[in-house]
Formats: sequence, C-alpha cells, structure tokens
Amino acid sequence: MSAVAVTVLVFLFLVVTILGFAAARWRRADLDSLDEWGLGGRGFGTFVAWFLIGGDLYTAYTFIAVPATLYAGSVTGFFAVPYTIVAYPIIFVFLPRLWSVSHRHGYVTPADFVHGRYGSKTLGLAIAVTGILATAPYIALQLVGIQSVLQVAGFGGSGNWFLKDLPLFIAFAVLAAYTYSSGLRAPALIAFVKDVLIYVVIIVAVIYLPHKLGGWGHIFSTADASFTKFNGDNASAIASGQAAGKGLMPPPTLHWAYASLALGSALALFMYPHSVTGVLSTRNRGVIRRNAALLPAYSFLLGLLALLGFIAVAAGVTVSGNPPNPQLAVPQLFENEFPAWFAGVGYAAIAIGALVPAAIMSIAAANLFTRNIYRAYLRPDATPAEEAQVSKIASLVVKVGALVFVLALSKSFAINLQLLGGVWILQTFPAIVVGLYTRWFHRWGVLAGWAAGMAYGTVVAYRQASPVQAHFGSPLALFPGTSTKVYIAATAFLINLLVTIVLTVVLRAAKVDPGVDQTTEADYTADVDDEGVAAEVDPHAPAHA
Repeated sequence: MSAVAVTVLVFLFLVVTILGFAAARWRRADLDSLDEWGLGGRGFGTFVAWFLIGGDLYTAYTFIAVPATLYAGSVTGFFAVPYTIVAYPIIFVFLPRLWSVSHRHGYVTPADFVHGRYGSKTLGLAIAVTGILATAPYIALQLVGIQSVLQVAGFGGSGNWFLKDLPLFIAFAVLAAYTYSSGLRAPALIAFVKDVLIYVVIIVAVIYLPHKLGGWGHIFSTADASFTKFNGDNASAIASGQAAGKGLMPPPTLHWAYASLALGSALALFMYPHSVTGVLSTRNRGVIRRNAALLPAYSFLLGLLALLGFIAVAAGVTVSGNPPNPQLAVPQLFENEFPAWFAGVGYAAIAIGALVPAAIMSIAAANLFTRNIYRAYLRPDATPAEEAQVSKIASLVVKVGALVFVLALSKSFAINLQLLGGVWILQTFPAIVVGLYTRWFHRWGVLAGWAAGMAYGTVVAYRQASPVQAHFGSPLALFPGTSTKVYIAATAFLINLLVTIVLTVVLRAAKVDPGVDQTTEADYTADVDDEGVAAEVDPHAPAHA
C-alpha cells in the first residue's frame, strides 16, 4: 500500500462526498417529488446535461472492463468504440420525441410512456421489470470497478472477509446516503469532478506511457507477440473450447459478431432507464440535440482508454486471482508505471467514475419501481411525497442487491454482466422507440414479442457458460441455422420483432381491443414553450386504461 496514493484517493473521495451532500442545496427545491428528486427538476441545460449524461454513459465499465477485454486478448473487445459512435445519430432522432411526450404528460420513466401509449399497465410493468433487471448488473459493474481499485491500492488480500471488503462497504454507504438525500442533483454535481479527472488521467496516460514503453509500434507488436504465443501454447485447449483464443483483430469468422455487438449495443444504450433519466432531466429538446452532437467527444476518449489494455500487456502487467482477474489490469498499470501521487489520481478517477453512474442507475431503477409497480398496482392514489419517499427507499434496496451481486458472483470478465443486461434491455426497443412513431403495434403483440426475446436471450446466454466464462458466458452465440456467431441480443431482438409483427396482424384482424392511446401527435413535437399545455395534464402518471 502506497501512503501517498491512498491519501490522494481518500482526499478526492471526500471531496465528491461533500459535493454529493451539498447537492441537496444546489438549485434548492422541494425534493419530496419525483420530478425534483428523481429528475433534478427537469431543468438541466446543455452544459450540466453534457457532464451528467456523459458521466452516466461512460462508467467504470469504460475504465475497467473495456481495457480489461483487450488486455485479456478478446478479439471483439474494441466494439465499444464504434457502438458509442453509432448511438448518437440514433438518439438525435428519437429522444427529442420521448422528451416532448414525457414533458406533456409528466412521465418519469420509459415504462410510463409505454403504459400511456398502449393503454396497458401490464406492458408498462414488463418494461419496468426489464429495466430493473438490466440495471442491477450494470450497478454491480460499477462496484466491481471500485473493488478493483481498492484491491490494487492495497485494501484487498486475504483475511476476514468483512475487513477485506470494509472499504467497499464504506464507499457503498456514502453513495447510498448522498443519493438518498440529494437525488439526481448529487451525480449531476459530482460528474464535473469525475469527467475532469478522467480526461486528465487518460490524456496523460496515452502520452506518457507510450513514450516510456518505446512507442505505439512497440506496444502493438509486443501485445501481438504475447497473444500469438498464448495461442500456440494453448492450441489444444482453444480447439476443444477449454480456453479462448487471443488476438489484436477479430478474424473473418467473428466479423459479424463484432458488427452485431456494436449495433445491438448502440440500439440498447438509450433504452437503459438511467440513460432516459438523464435525458428527461434536461430543460428542452434543444439540449438533447446539442448533447447528441457533443457527446461523441467521449467516444474519442473511449478509443484512447481502450488502448490501455494493450499498454498493460506491453508493460508486463500481471494480475492476481485464480484465474487471473483482468479487471485489475488498468489499476495495476497505474500502480506500476505512474508516480504514487498520480496513481492516486487514477484510482480516484475510476472510483468516482463508478459512483456517478451507480447513483443515477439506482435512482432510475427506483423510479421504475415506484411509478410502474408501487403506484400502478399497490397505491394508485399515492401522493407525490409518498412516491418520492418510496423511490428513495427503493434506491437503497437496489444498491444493496448490486452489492450482494458483486460479492456472491465471479468477477472475471465483468463486461459480461453488463452485456447480459443489454440482451434484456434491447427487448424494450419495439415498445419504446417504435411506439414513438406509430401506434400500429398491438399491445398484446408487443408484450408477446418482448417475452419471446427475453426468453430466447436469457436461455441462450445461460448456455454459453463454459470453463472460461462462469455463470452466464459469452454474449455471442451461433445465429440459428448458421455457423456464424452474432450478439445474442441482436438475434433475440429479431425474434421479438417477428413475433410482435405477426401477432399484431392476427390480433388486429381478430379486432382484439388494442388499448387506448393517451397521447396525441402534437405531444411528440411539443417543446418547453408549451408549458401551459403541459400543465393541464396530470403531472404524476399516465391515467389507468
């Protein structure tokens, strides 16, 4: 343990903790409503939203799992860079429509919109449950990032399990406390510190480390030689499926896997409840469009960050664990190659980079529970103050669940935890995005398509478990009837669409009640200037059909 590195880490953690609690007084308002506690008063402008949404999307997954996949030699590990680039033109088109209809009707969650659009509480419940299920492993991934930093910083090791994980419990308790007290304002304020730290660390790393290690050419050649040697030494194990091959670039047999991972992840990115929460917290449609144009700056940063995996290989970084845990590669690289004080800054960037999205994710999941389970089924007449209180408690429960998830399951290849959530959350795309443009889909057809996609994706993902990947394994599987591997979520999504379309035709032909659409076309183009119209609508939830 380096006293200097730990001191810097603790100091910066204390700074963001103070900011988290102080956020309750930033833009002071009554936090006893979901609009204020869960959406920051729906008043964030371009500058705040850029940091908030960026801090929401570029998480410990960015700092830990993406470089870890390249360090481990995963030939499809670089897919995260193109998928974030593809996502922004997509959201430029549809998110302003979601903002407008949510602004008009007071929707807080995507499930609120689905409930109102299709006139179906059941479909809204399905979307809410999916969002909670997909968000839980994503929060867990943030805690894995914190745990990796703490372990490399010297807080890990053997001994009493409670004492070993005590720093993680402390970080978790602080996160829970300021999220409870300040709501979405806390991660919005902390995101400023988080993003500054990340930009500084990555820019310094991609300039300083290649210079120290002999240049990028040497880094790539060293990584390639290391992966080639591994493949040669383990040829029989790779051929039998007992080990995964390594490489810098995906071979032709995995091109569809790489492409489907990128496209499927891009379509899923803004289906996550925490992404929608960041969007709905903005002031108007223009803020969303400007951020869709500005956020690709983070993709440039992500490309540089991913290369840290190859740098770690070239630097001879070895990681602990049995089997070795690649999630430790970047923190260990900082420990080995940077001065102690800057290693502490790097640790803090990763830890704070986990706190911001974890807070937003827990808020988003809590809002789904409150609006689309508690209020829709248990307490239809709940007051705004009661909704806010239930959401605060639910956010604590979600974080506890994520903590148990981290401590109980294997941490190897933590990216698969998030990719499994991606399989699930992509199945909400037809209900949400298609629903923003047409009401042709029948509500029961959408529900059946969702169920088919969820079932297929979960079963196939579970079957990918192997000696290399415990529990749910690789996100890739053979496309039915072919020898081509693709992203499981993409195949599940196609099945979802097919079932939805076929059943819609059948149900409409049979004249089955499609439900009452509580929105109008004008709702999808309304901006903040239509505040007077919006005020005439119940601001708490969609009416029950």
